[in-house]
Amino acid sequence: MILSLAPPMEGVTGHVFRRVHAECFGALDRYYTLFVAPPQVGKGFVGRAKKELDPAANEGLDVVPQLLTRDADRFVWAAGLLQQMGYREVNLNAGCPSGTVISKGKGAGFLREPRELEAFLQDVCERSPLPVSVKTRIGVERDDEYGEVLAAYCRCPLVELIVHPRLRVDAYRGTPRWEPYGRTLEEAPFAVAYNGDIFDVDDFKRLTSAYPQTRHVMLGRGVLGNPALPRVLSGGAPLMADELRRFHDALLAAYEEEMGGNAVMRMKEWWLYASCAFADEKSVRRRVRSARKVGEYRVAVESIFSGEKFLPSARYRG
Repeated sequence: MILSLAPPMEGVTGHVFRRVHAECFGALDRYYTLFVAPPQVGKGFVGRAKKELDPAANEGLDVVPQLLTRDADRFVWAAGLLQQMGYREVNLNAGCPSGTVISKGKGAGFLREPRELEAFLQDVCERSPLPVSVKTRIGVERDDEYGEVLAAYCRCPLVELIVHPRLRVDAYRGTPRWEPYGRTLEEAPFAVAYNGDIFDVDDFKRLTSAYPQTRHVMLGRGVLGNPALPRVLSGGAPLMADELRRFHDALLAAYEEEMGGNAVMRMKEWWLYASCAFADEKSVRRRVRSARKVGEYRVAVESIFSGEKFLPSARYRG
């Protein structure tokens, strides 16, 4: 079974997070980067994308870069750059539900036009120096959109299709629809992966019992809530309070090195998920929310680990 970490949620699980997580809990089988826009043909990656894709930041990890675009030439150019950097696969984002992304026909917006999506993929798969995978939703507004979308994918030489079985209008609300994932397993001529609301062992067992052909599960918010989740799914020990504290401290130090005082804001985003490891999530979030400076934040964190009840089994609850 392949266990991977999804592209960054709320900007949290970028290169800093995955490096610290791997150091503290062991590396997952695979990681996906935040989606980046390919540079113009002839140009290189710059800014945040350059940091995210820097091979030195991802050394020792199996990382797959994710691109957000509908420009085939720029996709192929970026794939060439990524190959030179040592990457072995490139992933297309066809699932981002953001309104600003959808309005440009990118992300899940690409699903409105299955024929154009297929033409794009046929083109880039033929010209890309790297194998191409896709992370997709099942449609924009209606469940019945997926039939045409899946047929388009199945005619393309993808290396893998990662299915997040929600519509764009769902965002991350409601229960993922497992039937389209099962249909994909039956019909796709390439590898298939599942992504969506695997938060504990019971979720994992229900999925793999219903679909024993499952070979790759992409984890997301579940790892933010319980960084030991991959270990637990593999039969290992549950998350302990002291190791969550060590992980927190290492993550804070890494973010401070990366962004200085802004690290507090990034850690507050992490606590929106990590608070589920404690009995009183609201109290934990309230303590963190009130902190403005690093010193205040450290006092709040100390009060959480010394005064809040730690649960024997952490589970993100949405």
